[in-house]
Amino acid sequence: MSQVSAYGAVRADAPLQPVKIERRVLGADDVEIGITHCGICHSDLHFARGEWGEQPAPAVPGHEIVGLVRAVGANVTKHKVGDRVGVGCMVDSCRQCEACHEGEEQFCAGQTGTYMSVEKQSGLPTYGGYSKSITVTQDFVLRIPDGLSSERAPPLLCAGITTYSPLRHWNVQAGQKVGVVGLGGLGHMAVKLAKAMDAHVVVFTTSQSKVADAKALGADEVVLSKDAAQMKPHANSFHLIINSVSAAHDLAQFTKLLRRNGTLCLLGAPPVTESHQWPAVFTMLMGRRSVAGSPIGGIRETQEMLDFCAAKGVAPEIEVIAPEGINGAYERLVKGDVRYRFVIDMATL
Repeated sequence: MSQVSAYGAVRADAPLQPVKIERRVLGADDVEIGITHCGICHSDLHFARGEWGEQPAPAVPGHEIVGLVRAVGANVTKHKVGDRVGVGCMVDSCRQCEACHEGEEQFCAGQTGTYMSVEKQSGLPTYGGYSKSITVTQDFVLRIPDGLSSERAPPLLCAGITTYSPLRHWNVQAGQKVGVVGLGGLGHMAVKLAKAMDAHVVVFTTSQSKVADAKALGADEVVLSKDAAQMKPHANSFHLIINSVSAAHDLAQFTKLLRRNGTLCLLGAPPVTESHQWPAVFTMLMGRRSVAGSPIGGIRETQEMLDFCAAKGVAPEIEVIAPEGINGAYERLVKGDVRYRFVIDMATL
C-alpha cells in the first residue's frame, strides 16, 4: 500500500479538507494514473455529505478522472506509461454475468464503484479522483483522444456518457425530434450530443434565464414548460425526450408530447422521500408511449462516446477550480450556480 494526498470529508457534516488515503500496490493487470483533473458531479456532494448512507472516513469523491499513466503491471497491453487516460464511475465488475459479457457493466450487480465501494483486489474502500493518483485494472481505463483537452474531458466520463447512452440506445437519427428537460450539467451535454447527431433539439426549461444559453449551446427551440401555450404545439411529436431533472415534477406534461412509440427517458432521480407525478395509463396506451430510465454506459460505449466527441468537437462547458475551492463549488452546486460543470485542477494538491 502507498499513501496518497487527497481531498475528502472526515465526517458527513464536515467540509472537505486535505487527507491521506491508501492506494493498493500495482498489480499485474493494473494501471497507475497520476490524476491531472477531476470533474465534480452532484453525486459527489451526496456521497461526501452522507446523503446516500454510511460512508468511509475519509470520504473521497470523484468519478470523472483524467490523468497520465505513471506505471503499468506486467500483464497490461491496453495502455502504456505516458498515455492520457480516464476513469469514470466504475473501476471493476464481476466480468461473468450477462451484462458484463454484453459490454454493459453498468448493470452488473457486482460492479465496483469508483467510490462508495470496496476493491476486490485489496479489500480497501474505493476512493475517488479528488486525489493525486489512482490504481485501476486496465479493462476499466479509457483512452482520452487527442481531440479532447484534459480540462474539458472529465465531465464526459459521467455527464457525457449518461446522456450519450440513451441517445444511442433509442437510435436517434438525423432529423428526429429530441427533447431535453432541464439545462444543467446533464442537460447541456444532451443538447450538444443530440445536435452532433443531427437531431432537431428542443429544450424545456422553467427558467427564462436559460433560454439564451440553450440556443447558444445549439438548441433549435426553447420552450418554457410552465407555459401551456408554448407546450401545446409540440404534442405528439417527439421521438425521444431526455429528462435530466432530479427534483420531483409532473411527467404527464412531457409524455403527452411523445409521438407514437416515443420514449421519455429519466436520468435524474428525486430524493427517496419524494415522487414524480406519473402520467395516466390512458396517455401511455394511446400511442404506445414509454417512460424509461438510463444510468451511465458500459466501458465500450464510454470509449465510443469519447471518440465521437473528439471527432465532432463536442465538449462540456466548464469552470476550472483549485482543490481548495471544492467546498465553495459545492455550495454553488446546491444553488445551481454553475455553467455547467466544475473541474478540479489537481496540480496544486
